[in-house]
Amino acid sequence: MEQEHSAREPSEPSRDYDVIIVGTGPAGLGAALHLTDSSPGRSILMIDRDRICSGGLLNDCKQNYTYPIGFAVDNWSRDEAERLLPVVEKHLQPAIKEKQNLEVYQRRAERLGVTLLDVRQAHVGTDRSRALIQRLQDELRSRGVGFLLEREVTDVFDDGNGAGVVIAGEETLRGGKVIVAPGRKGFSFLQQVMERMGIDYIDNVVDVGIRVETTLNNYPIVNDYYDPKFLFPEGVRTFCTNSGHARVVLEKYQGFNLVNGHALSEEQAGNNLVNFALLKTIGLKDPVRSGQQMAVFLGRLANEIGGGKPLMQRVGDFRMGKRSTAETFNEDLYSFPPSCPVTAGDLGLAVPAKIMRHIWVALKKLDTIVPGVLHPSTIMYYPEIKMYANKPAFLDRHFRVSRNVYMVGDGAGTSRGITGAWASGIRAAEGILLVS
Repeated sequence: MEQEHSAREPSEPSRDYDVIIVGTGPAGLGAALHLTDSSPGRSILMIDRDRICSGGLLNDCKQNYTYPIGFAVDNWSRDEAERLLPVVEKHLQPAIKEKQNLEVYQRRAERLGVTLLDVRQAHVGTDRSRALIQRLQDELRSRGVGFLLEREVTDVFDDGNGAGVVIAGEETLRGGKVIVAPGRKGFSFLQQVMERMGIDYIDNVVDVGIRVETTLNNYPIVNDYYDPKFLFPEGVRTFCTNSGHARVVLEKYQGFNLVNGHALSEEQAGNNLVNFALLKTIGLKDPVRSGQQMAVFLGRLANEIGGGKPLMQRVGDFRMGKRSTAETFNEDLYSFPPSCPVTAGDLGLAVPAKIMRHIWVALKKLDTIVPGVLHPSTIMYYPEIKMYANKPAFLDRHFRVSRNVYMVGDGAGTSRGITGAWASGIRAAEGILLVS
């Protein structure tokens, strides 16, 4: 087999591969590296619609090495996660960040019924993540793994004698096994594949929230703990904290934009800003059962109100019950400009009241634990929504959904971050090795 399929290189439709992996993110990389570690003679092809894998491995590349952070607890026990996390760490080679004064913040949190988790963390930074991805891909290429980049898989099939994929609705590639790992942005694609293949699944959970942006002086805990993990009552938690040179960014989904956060590495000059998400987990019940449908509706509503963009509002305006305007972002009290200047407005018009109420209560508790975060200049961006609530009917513990097809990663609901996704790829690879 050729060492590599470069971008836009024509493949051989009649070529059989032992394993085809859809997606070159952490779940796909974890599967490929484990397969080649354990069975180096296999023919493996990795396919991605992008030139370089996207998602969290490319954008910011924050890693958590403590269960349950990053793991879908429905599919993972502590023992299972802790068995595989050292394998993930061996390949990613993280520089674990040190923490200070953790007990002080934990005592403050406990008095309010809040939990602050102690998590082993590493951070690469958006400016350095491509080098990490390139190192991992080069390692796989040296082991004979092929790559077919900038080619979009539009369907997956399993005929009982093997499995395969359809590219761009036309070209068919066959493999003995297929691992589908397209990440969060592949959420809808996975649902379509499951429906066509007759795979049962549920989609009844979604995380909806805001991204908070403030100055380093107003959220100094990040000097002691890079990405503090607070768990509040009512299913609210902090997620993906960024500091140093930190920015709020846009992510495009199905005709609307969501917000997210990135940070550059410590090699880059800081901009004195901090951002983090506050997310509320929503569990839907009959007759409304689709977290995907809810996410799309809320995302489009917010962008419609914002004239095609997400919304942002200053805490000072929110407290006074008035919308933010472009002018309020320029007064001297508001001492920093937004890193992602979207539409100034009123979050109360777009965020469901129950969700906003629980998030606001969490913010007030956070302001008691870390005084300053509710400074009037602090910005709340909306919407930040995480769509990793697919729950396929897995046939075994290796995330197999049919005789020859496996689904892993955030889009398949097996993980909620880089390390969990990587570990889920390993479990799928272990399943393939058992039957080969």
